[in-house]
Amino acid sequence: MYPRGVSDPEPIRFRAGDLTLAGELVLPDRAPTDSRRQIPWVLLLPSWLPRDRDGAFDDGAHPEWFGVGPMAPHRPALLRRLAGALAETGVASFRYDPRGCGESEGDWPAGDLFTRIDDARDALGAMRSRRELDLARTGIIGHGEGAVIALSVAIADPAVGALTLIGAPARSLRDLLRRGAAARARSGTDREHPLVAALDRWSEELIERAERRELELILRLPGAGRERVTLNLAAWEQGFHTPAIALATMLHRSVNLVHGAADAWSHPDESRLLEFVLAGAGNRAELRPIAEAGHDLTEAPERVIAEIAEDLAGRLVTRPLPAVLLAIQEMG
Repeated sequence: MYPRGVSDPEPIRFRAGDLTLAGELVLPDRAPTDSRRQIPWVLLLPSWLPRDRDGAFDDGAHPEWFGVGPMAPHRPALLRRLAGALAETGVASFRYDPRGCGESEGDWPAGDLFTRIDDARDALGAMRSRRELDLARTGIIGHGEGAVIALSVAIADPAVGALTLIGAPARSLRDLLRRGAAARARSGTDREHPLVAALDRWSEELIERAERRELELILRLPGAGRERVTLNLAAWEQGFHTPAIALATMLHRSVNLVHGAADAWSHPDESRLLEFVLAGAGNRAELRPIAEAGHDLTEAPERVIAEIAEDLAGRLVTRPLPAVLLAIQEMG
């Protein structure tokens, strides 16, 4: 359920390459009184591993991979919480199931980073046909890997005016895998999930094989069934060579960073480094640490989620649109 005063989400399906991806558009109930006025909106992008549109580990389409209960049984997952909070501020949002997750077509292990970037661009394009959305006030929230995707999309899209990056990495996926595996070994965070446990155990072999440009790695998941997952190593190699810190030097936009102090996937130092680089590139960047919260901000109270949404809503100022988007907006 969404907060009171938020419209029921509208199911949306859109084409991404040769596949159809599924998501939902959440509109605020407080629509503008002038029908010609349009609503600012935000694209929400999930973190690493197979996740659904809400940002939770996708134990629906991959029950054997995440076989020990839901990630956050006492409250909705991060992106769903943010969608509700944004709607309460008068901002629409769109989020979707990545390839091979939820209701979307495709195969998650076969996908790669560049394809997920293209999918995010296709999601933006699909929403630009919606006449109630203001194309000149567009933002992106990226969580974990979604932060890398958000930076990649925004660099080439002048209509994206503001970003919020949550649990963002700065350095390459190679460093994140090594540091994250060590952190989770100490804390036990998410190690109850077979896919996470297998990745942590075989992270060094994954790195070595990807750097040798081998095509795939077969992971044997722990447990009675001992399911095998065949990973496309090209996807991981792309992450090794596409660090967010390099992307940040090419961005000139309003960017705020949010990071859980107990993040076992991306250490808070990653956002501190990213904040320094973003500011050096001329961006108005600010880091907000969330005490005692992990990567998914499960521990963050609703007040904090609302403040994250309000901050982004306040930065969605009108931007000049390229001619093609201006024409689309005027026709709408």
